[in-house]
Amino acid sequence: MKNNQSRLSIFFLASLCLVSSSSIAQQLDPVLMDLINKGLNKSHSVQIQNYNAEQAQIDQKLAKSVFLPKLTLNGSYTRLDDDITFDDDTQNLLIGTQRLLVKEAAGIPFNSAFPAGIPLEPVPNLQNKDILRSSMDMDWVLFSGFEASNALKASRHKEASINYLAMAEKDEIALKIIENYDKLALVYASKRVLTTSENYLNEQAYYMKKAIENGLATPIGRKKIELAKQQLAGKLLDFNHNKTLLIEVLHQLTNETKENLVLLNPQLQPFTTDSLSTAEKRNELKALEEAERATLYKSRMEKSKVIPKLAVQGHYEFIEDDLSLLDPKWYVGVGIKWNLFDGNQSRLESKKSLIEGQKYREQIEDANEMIALSIIKAELGYEASLQNTEIILKEIELASDTYNMIDKQYKNNLASLNDVLDALNDLEKSNFKLQQSYFDQRRAITALLHAKGILNY
Repeated sequence: MKNNQSRLSIFFLASLCLVSSSSIAQQLDPVLMDLINKGLNKSHSVQIQNYNAEQAQIDQKLAKSVFLPKLTLNGSYTRLDDDITFDDDTQNLLIGTQRLLVKEAAGIPFNSAFPAGIPLEPVPNLQNKDILRSSMDMDWVLFSGFEASNALKASRHKEASINYLAMAEKDEIALKIIENYDKLALVYASKRVLTTSENYLNEQAYYMKKAIENGLATPIGRKKIELAKQQLAGKLLDFNHNKTLLIEVLHQLTNETKENLVLLNPQLQPFTTDSLSTAEKRNELKALEEAERATLYKSRMEKSKVIPKLAVQGHYEFIEDDLSLLDPKWYVGVGIKWNLFDGNQSRLESKKSLIEGQKYREQIEDANEMIALSIIKAELGYEASLQNTEIILKEIELASDTYNMIDKQYKNNLASLNDVLDALNDLEKSNFKLQQSYFDQRRAITALLHAKGILNY
């Protein structure tokens, strides 16, 4: 009995010590905080969101890279069936012109015959049949018609939406770990109650044995104790099963070793907070709003495809020998590309993105309604848990006084063993109900803080 009273005193003192605390994070067990951090690092869903955010960052870099010059190296070899040359009349004309220039340079009269022995340059081919090319091209977009800038803004909002989704996923993981950790604490609380019952039954079995030996009791009393022990063994088996299952769940959530989880000794203590009047926007809502903004800029990006684009183009040939007489060695030019009509594709794609934004708006409205309802539900649950705790404390006080009275009567042969066992069972149930009430209170307050967007851990 003294063990029960000291245990109750510890619970009361713990409750009083928590009154001054205002943050759930400050009230969480350091071991639980460590499990939450491990769970967040282990979570596959969170890691997937991180990868999605990295992809959005790459999309931003791709949008920026539109304005960087693109350089391309080209190399080729081509063999034609024959050289490309001037026709015979043109060649004769070019040879004749060359002769006139030579006679003029030598001071020979126009009508005089061309002197023998003076070599003439052959007429070059327009293009040799063996063509070896090596060149570099440059494309540099100067103005994308706002398509790249809108794509950049859309990617930024998409990244922000993904980051908020990751934060919302972390909240869900933290809630799962806290709940299963508390369930494990509740199971251990039941074990402490079962241990108290086991100690009492062992003590009563010893006294019953002495009483039978002295003719002060019958074997029926011993059978009742044995039956109580069998019932207790069934409860202990349930305890082991529940403990094993919860340790497996925590192992899956946090990747913590089962050997370390078995060594845990969680305690249930009520949360207290003075921040229930405050509220912040939930991460889920922020994610939807950012996604809505992303679709708006995506719609603008689709529309901007019909705006003229301005770019610079350049070309440079590294091998000059195989160029034709008409090919330049290099050139630079500025061009405009204006897609006047693309079959309404840009307009339809823009409209499609706008509809996607309207879908996000509907989801935001629905989420606001569901969050408002969850806040009311959590507030009612929290109030009910506080009221239930006060009732159970009165039950424990009554059960403790009743047990003390019946135990004294039993020792004075004024009450039966069944009366003592019933009183002890009522006290055990009251103690466990208090732990259950603390569990419900922690569930209600974490749900309320999560609904209000102020769950910190």
